[in-house]
Formats: sequence, C-alpha cells, structure tokens
Amino acid sequence: MAIPPPLAKYKAKRNFAVTPEPAEGGESAAAGLQFVIQKHWASRLHYDFRLELDGVMLSWAVPKGPSYETADKRMAVHVEDHPISYNAFEATIPPKQYGAGKVMIWDKGIWVPVGDPRKGLEKGDLKFDLYGHKLRGRMGSREDQESGGKAGRVAANQGARLICAPGERLQRGRRDAGQRCRPAAANWRDRAHPVD
Repeated sequence: MAIPPPLAKYKAKRNFAVTPEPAEGGESAAAGLQFVIQKHWASRLHYDFRLELDGVMLSWAVPKGPSYETADKRMAVHVEDHPISYNAFEATIPPKQYGAGKVMIWDKGIWVPVGDPRKGLEKGDLKFDLYGHKLRGRMGSREDQESGGKAGRVAANQGARLICAPGERLQRGRRDAGQRCRPAAANWRDRAHPVD
C-alpha cells in the first residue's frame, strides 16, 4: 500500500479555488524549526498550534488556547499536517469552506526539540523549548492515557495535552531594548533565536 503524500489530507479538505489558504510551499527558516500559534474563529474559537518538522507543520487544535501557567494542561487534538507557508497565513476562510472563519497569528518563533522529536511523537511524549514573541519556555505534548489516547499513534491522539514541563515556567515574551527574543527564565539555554 502506497504512503499518501504528506499534505494529502490537508488538500482533500480544501477547495483552493475558493479558500485563500496556501495549497503548499514555504521554506524553513535559517534560524531553526518554526512554530506558529493561530487564533481561529471557526465554528468555535480555538487556537491552532503548529510545529515545523520534516517539511510540514505538524498541527494541533487547542480549544482553550495556550496557557502561561505550569499547572494548566490544555487539550490538544492532532489534526492534518499543514504546509510551511501556513506560518504566514492570516485571512478569513469563506463560509461553507473547511474551517470557515477568521485566522490571525497569535504568536510565532522558533522551537527546539528536547531529544529526538520523531521518537517523542512515537511515544506520545514530545518535549520542546519555544522561543516566540509571547511564549518562551519548555513545553510538551503528552498523550493522556485516561482520555483514550494510544501511545505511539499521534494521528489518533485525541487525548494529548499541551503542557509546560514540571519545574519550568512559561514566560510571556518581552522585548528588552536592543535585544530580541531574550530568554526570560534563568534556566534557559544561553543563546538567542530570532523570531521573525
């Protein structure tokens, strides 16, 4: 059985003659792997969390949006991969189209996997550092076995949680004069990542 192209599900759900969404394209940033969080007023307001990996944006719908609090565990439902060009997408998806409603970028930047991200996805326990305009800190996506997620099957990961790692604080991004994307917590790796 042939493996479908990485964006097959994404393309099958959309009519590109009508929607302003990109069909494909986009390039990796020289600074590293990109992430974007988009606020999406579809049938219900939610946030779309996307991580670049292997030429696509892995995507999760986060109904309550990200949180700055380490105690919060936000449900994150894995959805179809998106093209890298979706990182710059802000528009209104027309009525009667998949995901109809306004989409705006809420945050973007660079993400750094902690360990091998493919193995983390396989095990249902992906950890990463975010270097964004609003969010900075160690986070993760972990399957919640109690809500029916199956370890090693991210595509069926209905029980994932987007969380801050224990002992880490997710900081609101801030810009200090003359510095961009400065790590806000003392335990951050000592390096700068551009976010534009």
